[in-house]
This record gives sequence, structure tokens and C-alpha cells, in this order.
Amino acid sequence: MTPSKQEILRMAAECFMEQGFHATSIDDVARRLGATKGRIYHHYPSKIELFFDVHRAGMELLFSAVEPASQIEGDGITVLTAMLYAHAMAVLEHHTYESVVAQGVQMHRFGATTPAQREILDELIGSRDRFEAMFKKAATVARKDGTLANVDVSIAVKTLLGGIQWSLIWYRPEADAGPKSRRVLAEQMVKTLVEGVRARGDGESATVRGPSRGAKAKA
Repeated sequence: MTPSKQEILRMAAECFMEQGFHATSIDDVARRLGATKGRIYHHYPSKIELFFDVHRAGMELLFSAVEPASQIEGDGITVLTAMLYAHAMAVLEHHTYESVVAQGVQMHRFGATTPAQREILDELIGSRDRFEAMFKKAATVARKDGTLANVDVSIAVKTLLGGIQWSLIWYRPEADAGPKSRRVLAEQMVKTLVEGVRARGDGESATVRGPSRGAKAKA
């Protein structure tokens, strides 16, 4: 049976996550599918085109999760929290695809690509920027209604999203007990992140200070 594009993308995402783009071959994906590499070439002329499509699919999954959350009713921090929770769940549930998205960001920054490939990467990173902009918009609303602390919105959003993205490094789905445990994990991740930027009762944000002048580090 000829594998569908969705099956190819799913298996490719697993291979790219486990081995990285450079170490993964079309043969690796074909073996995982139990198909010939010709079946894959029928849909994708090259490995990088396949990688790009996995990246696109990963971004679509993120937008599909977060856009509905951005429309809920509530004050700014409530909406921002809902969006972060949706993002965290999407990352945990589709970690293979989201690992490829993270690789794509690194490829855009450091990878040697052709001008044509660079153009596609620019398009993909543009999608990533639009995703981040959704959170900046929500955080700006939260700043205005007083539910977000007096923090730099851009830095705060990058830190919040980065905290969720870091789970791609430490999350181990094979040790996962199922959907309920993912929900609990997502809730705890978001609670930890949001409490750092939530406005305090007195309207002031938590103060972060460096070591005092002349202070000595403990051994």
C-alpha cells in the first residue's frame, strides 16, 4: 500500500527528531514506513523538501491549538495563560513535529542552504514570528489591564515561549502515563511561567536584583 503524505510526514518527523536533519536519510524514513524510498520521492523530490513540509505541519498544529485559546473571554492574563496552556499541550502531544520546527529555526540561523531553500526557510520563520506576535498581542492587553507585571512584553513572551519549548529537550513521552499526565504537566509548566510575570496585588512586579557590589559568590 502506498503511504499517504500524512503517514510520510509522521514517520519523517520521528526520524528527524531522533537523528537530526543531517543524519536522517530518505532511506531511514522509508524503512520506518515499511516502503521503498521511491514511494517517498513520489511526494517529495528531496529530503529538505520533506523537512520543510514537516516544519509547516508543526506550525499548523501550533496555530490550530492556540488560535481558539486566544479568543476566550477573560482578562489579559487569563487569555495569555490559556494560550500558553494550549501551546504547551500542542508541544507535548506533537513533540516530534515541534522538534523539527525547533531544528528549522536553528537551520535558519546557522545552516548552509541554497538561495531557494533560504527563501522557504524565511517563509517558515515568518510563520513562527506570526505565532509569537499572537502572544505579544495578548501580553500587551494584559499589561494594559494591569494583570501582567511591568515587564518588557517582547522579552517576557520570548521567555515564556522558550520555557515551553525547552520541554522538547527534557520531555520523555515513553515515560508518559497518558493524556491526563500531559495535561497536569502542561498546567504545572504554565503555572510556573505565568506566576513569574503576573502582576502582584500591590500592582508592582517582582523585583529582580543582581548581586550587590562587592558581594562574593559562595563556593
